[in-house]
Amino acid sequence: MIIKREIGEKGQVVIPKDIRELLGLRKGIKVIFEIKDEKVFLRPESDPEEFIKDFLNVPNKRKNGSVKEIKRLILEENEIY
Repeated sequence: MIIKREIGEKGQVVIPKDIRELLGLRKGIKVIFEIKDEKVFLRPESDPEEFIKDFLNVPNKRKNGSVKEIKRLILEENEIY
């Protein structure tokens, strides 16, 4: 998907609604701008612990597990020592 936007007087660019919806961007959400090889990548900032829990689909009884416990589970599952 390629969408062009003009930079305003204050250096601001409006993120099109389709892209905001696709990335789950809402008012108040922080975004990260990453620059690699003269390209700019935009992504929502995420809580690492929440990302890991969602990624692993941790059951409700473990929702309050620590990052350390989640890492241990990953290592066990993949037999990494």
